[in-house]
Amino acid sequence: MENREVKKAEEAHAYTPGLKIKKFLSLMKTRELPIPGKVLVKEGDIVDYDTIVAEMEMPGEPHIVKANLLLRVDAKDVGKNMLKEVGDEVKEGEVIAQYIALFGLIKRYVKSPIDGILESVGASGWVTIRTPPVFVDLKAYIPGKVVEVIPYKGVVIETTATFIQGIFGIGGETHGTLRVLVDSPEDILTADMITSQYKGEVIVGGSYITLEALRKAVEEGVAGIVVGGFDGDDLTKFLGYEMGIAITGDEEIGLTLIITEGFGRINISPHTFELLKQFDGSKASINGETQIRAGVIRPEVIIPHGEVEDISIDEDLSSGMKAGTPIRIIRHPYFGILGKVSSLPVELRVTETESSMRVLEVELDDGRIVVVPRANVEIIEI
Repeated sequence: MENREVKKAEEAHAYTPGLKIKKFLSLMKTRELPIPGKVLVKEGDIVDYDTIVAEMEMPGEPHIVKANLLLRVDAKDVGKNMLKEVGDEVKEGEVIAQYIALFGLIKRYVKSPIDGILESVGASGWVTIRTPPVFVDLKAYIPGKVVEVIPYKGVVIETTATFIQGIFGIGGETHGTLRVLVDSPEDILTADMITSQYKGEVIVGGSYITLEALRKAVEEGVAGIVVGGFDGDDLTKFLGYEMGIAITGDEEIGLTLIITEGFGRINISPHTFELLKQFDGSKASINGETQIRAGVIRPEVIIPHGEVEDISIDEDLSSGMKAGTPIRIIRHPYFGILGKVSSLPVELRVTETESSMRVLEVELDDGRIVVVPRANVEIIEI
């Protein structure tokens, strides 16, 4: 007989958990440098969006110059032909070594290929020049209170906010005033809606944004866009290349785009839309960073507001689904459609692929009842 605990564990992990759409959330955001640096704030400090909480110095890139070959001398003789010493600053095109023979009839030079610091003259006769270090500031990203300092690395910031996760995004961290430009979740965000008045702001659409509108938003200096869907082919045209399955967020595209539902024209979730409308005119932080595979990272909208609601602690998602649990279907033919769990049949069922798997019955928002594999849904934590 099948072990009931094993069976329960299998059911609990037969879906992709964790999509959050929360009006009230006590949010802890860890802000860390990629390499050790200096933390500039202390526990208990209040920070704002652009507060620099930590900084670091990134070493410059090394460049190797084969000085012995350019001077046509033995490696051991390079040192006595150097015009610059280790530690000296050099400019691109500046002569750093020279060889002169036969009363000046033979002249050979070594020029620096970059601006930088002369780091070493090796026994091999090669000279290393390193570009200047790059100083990197780490901003708070969200306003709140520093509740923990991570020595030499960063901080943990706490805030109370509305928190909305999307399906896919491009572009990194930014913030701006939230502006809802459409009247309903079905409306399309078009180029004529976007003007210079939204420079530096985060605009919200409904079911779709056109490629022309996205390009217009870049031209007008919009900080970010939140919308239900976008065309995959248009994404390739916008980026100029076909995006593979990897972590997004490093694209330098002039703004951040967050898709809340999926590719194509898909109505933005009514619950998400109502939350965004409620906070129209408030400041929001957004980040398009996305990782679809293992170690899922979702794009996010954070609207700090300091409000709290007396609600019970949410049930741990790992405990599994039950009747009434809100979900989103993430596979064809119901991709992107919202609903709630109607029932969880115990027996395995044979699907169209002739595989036996666990399924669930879902009541869609339009009232239909459909049967889908449990692996094809994700819980929406509202």
